[in-house]
Amino acid sequence: MAIEEQIVSMDKLVALCKRRGFVFGSSELYGGLSGFWDYGPLGVELKQNIKRAWWRANVHLRDDVVGLESALIMPSAIWAASGHLQNFNDPLVECQSCKRRFRADDLEGATVCPQCGGPLSEARQFNTMFQTQVGPVADEGSIAYLRPETAQGTFVNFKNVLQSTPHKIPFGIAQIGKSFRNEITTGNFIFRSREFEQMELEFFVKPGTDDEWFDYWRDERMRWWTHDIGIRPQNIRLRDHAVSELSHYSKQTSDFEYRYPFGTRELEGVADRTDFDLKAHMAGSGIDLTYYDDETQERYVPYVIEPAVGVDRTFLVVLLDAYDEEQTGPKPSDRRTVLRLKSQLAPYKVAVFPLVANKPDLVARARSIYATLKPEMMVAWDSIGNVGKRYRRQDEVGTPWCVTVDYQTLEDSTVTVRDRDTMTQERHPVVGLSDLFRERLVAG
Repeated sequence: MAIEEQIVSMDKLVALCKRRGFVFGSSELYGGLSGFWDYGPLGVELKQNIKRAWWRANVHLRDDVVGLESALIMPSAIWAASGHLQNFNDPLVECQSCKRRFRADDLEGATVCPQCGGPLSEARQFNTMFQTQVGPVADEGSIAYLRPETAQGTFVNFKNVLQSTPHKIPFGIAQIGKSFRNEITTGNFIFRSREFEQMELEFFVKPGTDDEWFDYWRDERMRWWTHDIGIRPQNIRLRDHAVSELSHYSKQTSDFEYRYPFGTRELEGVADRTDFDLKAHMAGSGIDLTYYDDETQERYVPYVIEPAVGVDRTFLVVLLDAYDEEQTGPKPSDRRTVLRLKSQLAPYKVAVFPLVANKPDLVARARSIYATLKPEMMVAWDSIGNVGKRYRRQDEVGTPWCVTVDYQTLEDSTVTVRDRDTMTQERHPVVGLSDLFRERLVAG
């Protein structure tokens, strides 16, 4: 359905995430900690599947991209060189009555507090980096920062990667990892948090070819969203930044924006970072980071095209886009909630049931099928309640197929395979079930 018809609210989605073990508020036992989230059993699986899909598309299926994992904490010299200590700021206003603090750009020019109606202070810049100390003595020389992005870890490793691999420009370095930003305000569930995970690609190109590569990566990322991940095209758009919006390092930037229940907001950015970062780290470190082209006998500092997206925000969009409610019969109770996830992203690919949970012969056969499938893919076992309730539970967590072992199974070694989206049921031989589901997973 189009997003205009979408019935999901953030409250419904948050409730489903907690009820089914996707996302929990962090440190709830002790009252929680704003801007931090814990991912439950199903949430971990969905996050891993999202990261796997991104890594496969951007690293494994390409000849011109390699991977990297850099440290979470880096010295202040890196952040001074990159401009983060000077420029990584958000405008902050404070209510002079209740003392709550807000991002000024979230209030759209308001002069009174949205909480109590009190007057707001003038905006001031607030650096959102988390500072820490490294070593046993806390002094100016021990100051370090939790990274607010993975990109700088890639840039300071550019020379290492270049010298240790056979790649030549154009080529990219991909990284998935945690980042930390001391956001003034968080909200809209996991949309904006203080600890989050990023998937970033720094693609190094020859100066003068950056416009071409910028367009290429915008097209490639749109293909990933709509084809690989299955986001409906009508729910996502590409918006170019105005000159006044550009970051200090950017020549041109485009945002993929999604129509969330709380408004159209950023999902992913694609930026032309020019040669800003490598030149900044050359100046800061005194190390030569230029590239020598053997074919043209030229030496230059590469430009960088950066597609960057948050895992958590992708997670949110995947759930929002997949969420559906459907009337399946005449009664008000004949209504099901279903996550129409791409099969490759679904936490469980298959659920296996015995028709009746207290019949040992059915349970034993179902357990045998479960054990056969489990080494091949993520499989759920469910024997609680009647089969109809089990189907509803699996629909709600996005499991594409359910296998039911019944009395006919004991006679002819066939099972019922039920499809999540169409709810159709077909008989299939037990022999070949693994092949059947593998083929369906490949087909998407």
